Amino acid sequence: MIGYSLSTVHKNKQADIKQTGVRIGRKCIKLGIPVSVIAKVAGVSTVAVYGWFAGDFNPKQKIADKVFAYLEKQ
Repeated sequence: MIGYSLSTVHKNKQADIKQTGVRIGRKCIKLGIPVSVIAKVAGVSTVAVYGWFAGDFNPKQKIADKVFAYLEKQ
């Protein structure tokens, strides 16, 4: 949870784990990987990544695959 606000962590825990963005968020929070790093890997804004984590919307599959590949190396 290091580096994440309580609000972000709470939103992620409350969101539906079936959503790709929420699963990405849980893994990033667990590993302590900053949103800014994920945004850079995905080629999107940090606002988009926070939206994924909260379950507001999901990344396109191609982007999600890229992020999951990065996370597997961590």
